[in-house]
Amino acid sequence: MKKLLAIVLALMMSLMACSTALAVNEDVEGELVIYSSMYQFVIDMMDEALKAEFPNLTPGNDGSFFFYGGTSSLITKIYGEMETGTLGCDMFMVAEPAFSLELKEAGYLQPIEIEGAGELLRFPYDEEGYWYPVRVCNMVLAYNPEMVDEWAAKGVTIPQSFEAFATDPALKGLISMGNPLTSGTTYAAVASLTQDNHYGQEFLKGLAANEVMIESGSTALTKLQTGECAAIMILEESVLKVLKEAEDAGAPITNLACIYPSDGVVLIPSTVMTVAEEHSKNMNIEACEAVERWLLSEEAQKLILQGYMHSVFAGMEEIPYNSVNTNDLIAADLGVDWELAYRNREAINTAWTEIVTTK
Repeated sequence: MKKLLAIVLALMMSLMACSTALAVNEDVEGELVIYSSMYQFVIDMMDEALKAEFPNLTPGNDGSFFFYGGTSSLITKIYGEMETGTLGCDMFMVAEPAFSLELKEAGYLQPIEIEGAGELLRFPYDEEGYWYPVRVCNMVLAYNPEMVDEWAAKGVTIPQSFEAFATDPALKGLISMGNPLTSGTTYAAVASLTQDNHYGQEFLKGLAANEVMIESGSTALTKLQTGECAAIMILEESVLKVLKEAEDAGAPITNLACIYPSDGVVLIPSTVMTVAEEHSKNMNIEACEAVERWLLSEEAQKLILQGYMHSVFAGMEEIPYNSVNTNDLIAADLGVDWELAYRNREAINTAWTEIVTTK
């Protein structure tokens, strides 16, 4: 009898321990909406993980915690909502940190304390807690390794730097990139490359002279693989995703690869922000705080890696599939003056429109 009682007690204690482990965030309740520019497949992974981690928190956007949009379209949406004083979300996860500076200055953000953030993160964060980096996008070049000799026979050398991409006249009509007016990461790259300490507006003039094609990443990748383009400027994650999916399907490809530019990559440490309670949709700061802390957990950072982006953790040695060491990329980062990118947003966009897209 005593033996049976001991077994029952041990089983009860085990069940209680499991229950406690699974119920860490069961007390987080209410509704939550996050505006995000992450790719949909990453959002889907995050959604599933959040629903498991916060079983009593209600997804506020048709069964999802996330409302997806490109960074620029989300910024436009938020500007419209700011006119009413209340936004349609409780948190943001957009591509470029310049918008974090703008929203903080406008009084639309709620500071959240992340204990030990200085030791945890290898990218800058707001020391008052208004925003933290969560995922790192990497702007690179890409090419088709199978066509190097064919391009060389035509007098075209695959560019190994952003400078050559924009200025080598042999590339005229053979390059493609995204639109900074609609893509936050492309805006960040253009803001960086046109800084006075980099290439200034000569970079834009070079793109115009080389008749750069402005199109989506998927279109650019197709043109690269079919030989319509010699090189494209694109996010590393877009290339890595195509390579991994082909490998997983049992048909690995050899007509696509990244170039890590010799003059430096452009890293974009995308941020998470919580909307100030008086401006948020659901006024659920407790939930926002819990979710923001979870996004800076090892579990969430593993999902970031699965999304082909780099982790913000200082101690994270893992890298996205087929990428290079994150700390090496940091050492090669051209950098973005985020204050300038915020203050000069209109001027940068105007220069792009007048120099590159106006024929």
